[in-house]
Formats: sequence, structure tokens, C-alpha cells
Amino acid sequence: MQAAPDAGLTVGKLGAYIDGERRKSSEYQDVRDPFRGDVVGSVPVSTMTDCDHALDAARKARGAMASMPGYERAAILRRAADAASARATEIANTMSRESGKAYRDALMETLRSADTLRLCAEEAVRIEGEHVPMDATAIGAGKMAMTMRFPVGVVAGITPFNAPVNLAAHKVGSAIAAGNTIVLKPSPKAPLAASLFIDAFLDAGLPAGAVNMIYGDSIAPALVRDSRVDFVSFTGSIPVGKIIRDSIGMKRLALELGGVGPTFVHADANLRAAAQACARNAVLLAGQSCISVQNVYVHREVHSTFVELVCEEMDAIRFGDPLDPATEVGTLIDEHAAVRVADVIDKSVAAGAKRLRGGERKGAQLPGTILSSVDASMPIVCEEIFGPAMTIQPYDDIEPIFHAISESPFGLQCGIFTNSLDLALSAYRKVRTGGVIVNGTSRWRSDQMPYGGVKESGMGREGPKYAIRDMTEERLFVLNA
Repeated sequence: MQAAPDAGLTVGKLGAYIDGERRKSSEYQDVRDPFRGDVVGSVPVSTMTDCDHALDAARKARGAMASMPGYERAAILRRAADAASARATEIANTMSRESGKAYRDALMETLRSADTLRLCAEEAVRIEGEHVPMDATAIGAGKMAMTMRFPVGVVAGITPFNAPVNLAAHKVGSAIAAGNTIVLKPSPKAPLAASLFIDAFLDAGLPAGAVNMIYGDSIAPALVRDSRVDFVSFTGSIPVGKIIRDSIGMKRLALELGGVGPTFVHADANLRAAAQACARNAVLLAGQSCISVQNVYVHREVHSTFVELVCEEMDAIRFGDPLDPATEVGTLIDEHAAVRVADVIDKSVAAGAKRLRGGERKGAQLPGTILSSVDASMPIVCEEIFGPAMTIQPYDDIEPIFHAISESPFGLQCGIFTNSLDLALSAYRKVRTGGVIVNGTSRWRSDQMPYGGVKESGMGREGPKYAIRDMTEERLFVLNA
């Protein structure tokens, strides 16, 4: 049975993890609880020297990781998963304290991260190439050819604050499964839980230097540009993603960026199920997910009924102290973020939007907001809000909205509630996005699936099998008989 969360938990000063050991620093940054305001712990402000040492260590460990058999990498990942599960309460408590995430979600994320590592372990022994039929041409006849996949080398992983542990698991687990080494840099807004999670690899049997962790945004540009890095995996904002893309030259990369959470509710949908899913997936994690439900398009025939149901569901969601086991939604990452979201909402109302649900901000906490009568040009509609707010917009013809989403800058995921297979397939074929979730919202994700966007929402895919594909390179072998 999991222990109850502890409002007094602190983790002290955590060191950078370089070349198999924790290293102290001359300068530390405090991390504060956005609900209580007290210090939860401190992490180093990593220097360029730290970055250099981490990259040297990762470079030095490349050979050992590349030559390690898949079954050994899988065994290491399973041991790391077991260690993370054993420390789930401490990691989740720390995550809830530093990020304002509801404890129940933090615990779920921690246990989910262990499952992600187990998925990576499964894929570590499935990396495969293919036979190339050379007798398809006269010049190839009589020859044999095949492809195999090989590790790229050193991965630079940068993770955000909203899922600090599971996204670290995706990057570290996939890199190790592929036979790479990694230098991980967590968000300075939520680095503590990720650091505790990395401890799960300390005794798992990895070579020194296979996993390294450094801190602070100031070192990020040098990390991703460094010639010792072979692959960059970044999850975060679109502006930063573009900067990384433009600064790393010919390096390969995966970018998981933002979106505006489009979800459709057609006239034939199960309205109560759709309303419950839309309300909750607009505000869980305080709306701080790049696939959170933000814009809900509802067929005019069922619009008024859906609005009543979604407001009813929003009223039932419990906001409050993140460490209270009954709380479903805690705070945003900090008060600055809450002020930003509240300002976007207030400006939308001033421009003509109708506030169906919402209320006053209290520090870093913001109630769930539902807006109607919005205009497509309002930032609340056409920009990523990253907060607990959603719009509801009626439609008569769904096809023009499919087209508008496809022509927009965003393309992460789309949800559609309908009992029509034809309509579901039409959305799949016509909406240019990374995924279409039928009878689910834009926010639905399972860790084994290929996850990522198109256009400004990113490139490459997460999900162990697909990230490993990106983190390996194909090599051709031709045998002249």
C-alpha cells in the first residue's frame, strides 16, 4: 500500500549525475512548491564545464553501450523499472510538491514511467532490419543484401515540467534500449522528481557515463549544438523547438511541441461520455499538456445539451491542495503561468466570449474555465493556452473545420466522438495531424503508441519502438556471391 503524501517532504541539495556519480556544485537553484511557497529542494546550476564532462562521459561510454547485447540492455531497463516502482511514493510526492500536480496524477505518472521502461526493455530485443530482394534488377541478381540498425551514439534529451518523470523515461529508456548513451537536461521548473527517477539507474548495471544529468537552461544551447551529440530529443514549446532545429545543423532530432487540442462531438455521439472526457481532459494537470482539450467543436443539433453536460462535469471536478488525495487538479507550475492564462481568458471575455464556467485566480491555482461565443482569431482558440481552459464552438458542416485544422500551424492530435465509421475514417484521412483518436479526446495517449505531431507541432515520434527507430541509423550490407 502506498504511503500518504507528506507536505513537509524536502529532498535537500541534489547533485548533477555525471560519469556514474553525483557531483556537487558551487551554485544551486531552489525549487519551490507553487501551492505552499516553501523550498522543496535544490539542484545545481550546471556550468559549461559540467556539460563538457557529461558529454565526454557519454562519448566514452558509447562503445560499451553499442556492444552490449539487447538482452542485457533489456535486463538493465527492467531493474531500473523495478527500482522506480519501489520509490514511487517518494518520487510522486516530490513531483506533486515541486510542480503543483495532483498527487494522484503524480503517483500514476511515476508508476507509468516504470511501465515505459519495461516497454523499452521489450523493444531492446526487437530492433531489426530487413532483407533487400536484389534479384529485382539484372545488376542485383545473384547478390544478397540486408539492412541492420545501429545506435546513433550520444543523445541529448531535454524534458519539460508537465510530465517530468515519464518523459524522462521515454528519452532515457529509448536511448538505452537502442544502445546509445544520453545526457538529460530536465526543466528547471521541475527537476527534482526527474533526478530521483534517474537514481533508479544507479544500481541497474549501466556502464558509467551511459546516463548523465545536468541542470539549467543556460547550458541547453551548447548541449544541443555540441559536435559530440548525435541526436537531439526535445519536448517543449514551439519557439524553443524552432531554435533547436535551426541551430544544430545536420544532426538528427525529434521534436514534440505544442497544439490546440481540437476535439469533435458529432450529433450521433454518446454526449455524456464525451462531456465527461472533454471537461476532465481540459483541466487535468491544470491543462498543462500539449494535447489537452482546448477547442471542442460540437454539432449544432446537440450543442445545448452538450454544454449543459460539460458544465455539470466541470462543477464536479475537485480543485485544491495537490497533496490532498481527493484533489483531482492542483496548481499550474507557478503563479506567473496562472497570471498568463488568466490574462488570455480575461481578454477573450472582453472581446466578446461568454464565460460559462471559471472564476478568480488564487496564486498559482486557476479554476476550470469554459468559454463559448468565441471567435477563431482569439488567442484562446488559435494559440496554445497551456492552462485549464476550453472553448465550445458549434458547427453545422464538419468538413470546413477539418480543412481549417489541416491548414493551421498545429497538428499534434485530434479527437472525435462519433458512432459513424465513415466520419471517423474521413477525419483520419483529411485532418493533417499526428493522430486521430476516435471516441476519445485529443489528450488520449498510451506509451507504446507512436506519439508526435506534424507541421509546427513537431517531427519524429515517441513511443519506445518508434523512438528507437529514430535513435538508430540504418546500414546496408551487400554480399557479392
